[in-house]
Amino acid sequence: MANQKGGVGKTTSVANLGVALAAMGKRVLLVDLDPQAALTATFGIDPYNLSRSVYSLLVSQTTSMARVLRPAGETTMAIAPASVDLAAADLQLVNEEGRAFRLREAMEQNRIPFDYIIMDTPPSLGLLTLNGLVAADEVLIPVQCHFLAMRGVRALMETVWRVKRKLNPGLRLLGLLPTMYEPSSAHSKQVLDELRQVFTTKVFDVVIENNIKFAEAPVVMQSLIEYDPLHEGASAYRKLAEEIAANE
Repeated sequence: MANQKGGVGKTTSVANLGVALAAMGKRVLLVDLDPQAALTATFGIDPYNLSRSVYSLLVSQTTSMARVLRPAGETTMAIAPASVDLAAADLQLVNEEGRAFRLREAMEQNRIPFDYIIMDTPPSLGLLTLNGLVAADEVLIPVQCHFLAMRGVRALMETVWRVKRKLNPGLRLLGLLPTMYEPSSAHSKQVLDELRQVFTTKVFDVVIENNIKFAEAPVVMQSLIEYDPLHEGASAYRKLAEEIAANE
């Protein structure tokens, strides 16, 4: 899950998609690559009090993935949490050989059986996002239904294709997910129409509407699906999970 723009629903999408897939009986691992650790906090884990985290995987190659994992909520999911130390990882790895491959190598050395691994990347195109793209099979891009947010997709797509050419030939674009859609806004409708014209079949049928419930759910350390299962936003993420599973 990647987009260099903040506030487009990356963490919300990772949490709810993960819970929805787990509810379908899938084995799901969430990986928090964002130093803000919002995904980690959503599942009740204190990012200020972690002895082992994704930071350990990236900086200390002696730490195994299995020792980092924690249960995620009341589901069968697991999470590789982020600690606040992750903010220093870019600087600590800047001169390290193979720094873009640290996460991929950690995953390959610890073949834990999961059906889906979903990575939450920071709002930047730095080393942490690069590690996510190199480790991934597919990239899903949440796009806020605002004109300026849509313009930022071009820079991300250029990064994705550079990673594909030089570092991860198997990387594919899974799709673009329209988020924070305002049904009563002509602007939102225009942006959604343009997304569908430009990216055609790569835009998911599911559209995530803007709603305060998405902000309320993390306060009680839950995804929206757990907090309000009947909410239309929860239904939208369940449909997204079904669409992704069907495409497999």
